[in-house]
Amino acid sequence: MVQSRKKIIEELSGFITWHRREIFDRVLDYRTRYITVVLEDIYQSHNASAVLRTCECFGIQDVHIIENRNTYNINPDVVLGATKWLNLKKYNRLDYNTDLAIRELRDQGYRIIATTLNEKAVSLHDFNLHAGKFALFFGTELTGLTDHVLDQADEYLKIPIYGFTESFNISVSAAIILHQLTVGLHQSDLSWGLSQAEREEQLLDWLKKSIRGWEKLASGE
Repeated sequence: MVQSRKKIIEELSGFITWHRREIFDRVLDYRTRYITVVLEDIYQSHNASAVLRTCECFGIQDVHIIENRNTYNINPDVVLGATKWLNLKKYNRLDYNTDLAIRELRDQGYRIIATTLNEKAVSLHDFNLHAGKFALFFGTELTGLTDHVLDQADEYLKIPIYGFTESFNISVSAAIILHQLTVGLHQSDLSWGLSQAEREEQLLDWLKKSIRGWEKLASGE
């Protein structure tokens, strides 16, 4: 007989320290799916890894990775284990996967937000958090997002720049944007946290990743 998720969590929690479990619960308090991040065809492993580390630090639980021409490579010296705590969704089954990613995210109720410097872009400081949950799309260092994303986006977002240089690199852009928007979420009256079911599902996943041979320890599975 398959045990309930709560029962398995209770059993596995006995194999970690109370301090470890306390950390899990504290981190879960700040996890969100109100914001999600989408990376389109990123090929530089340092930047790819830095963005994942930034997402984990700011509580973004899901990261969507579109692989069209480029494989998304992770540098373990940069990511420092952050991927263990994230849910990565890769789109790489087709020759061109951007359409599929946009369609699936829209079906889940996300606004499609293109990070770009074009004239339609709203300044980061003026972005409307209350209009609904959203997916932030980031493109490659050299060319940015594809025209297809720019054509399909619901809204456009930019970071104000006051120097001669035209743009930040992707890892810095992601850090600036996510810091501003997560602070805004935490200060808002929006319901941005994980549901109880999502918390339990995520906690169970982290426990399994933290306990070697968990299958034998959780009786009844």
